[in-house]
Amino acid sequence: MAYDFQVTIDAADPHPLADWWAETLGWEVEPSDEAFIRRMIEQGWAGEEDTTVHRGVLVWRSGAAIVHPESGQRVLFQQVPEAKTVKNRVHLDVRVGADRVEAELARLTGRGATFLHRGQQGPQSWATLADPEGNEFCVA
Repeated sequence: MAYDFQVTIDAADPHPLADWWAETLGWEVEPSDEAFIRRMIEQGWAGEEDTTVHRGVLVWRSGAAIVHPESGQRVLFQQVPEAKTVKNRVHLDVRVGADRVEAELARLTGRGATFLHRGQQGPQSWATLADPEGNEFCVA
């Protein structure tokens, strides 16, 4: 049996990081269900402290997700209390095509990514960057 999965990325502030990645990938931030959140608070399953307002919308404080506009593939950004301290063991490879790598590097560093280094293995090359919270990813 084959399983579906989502990638979950730890974040200090998941909503701005989800916004950043949605724009980076051309994906969409998953919409908040404000009525559901309010029902959960009214029924005692959650408290006001579990929520925040992001861009004028009531959201869960602890997470935000982005989804691919066609496939529905999902990446979740989950709030954690500790800061990132070491290299990721898992990272995203953003495949833009060799002819677009330099333009994407300029675009992403202009939006807050940090260039880390370039790599090459045989004919394959890539650039490693870090998102605004320091999570490494590659552009190839």
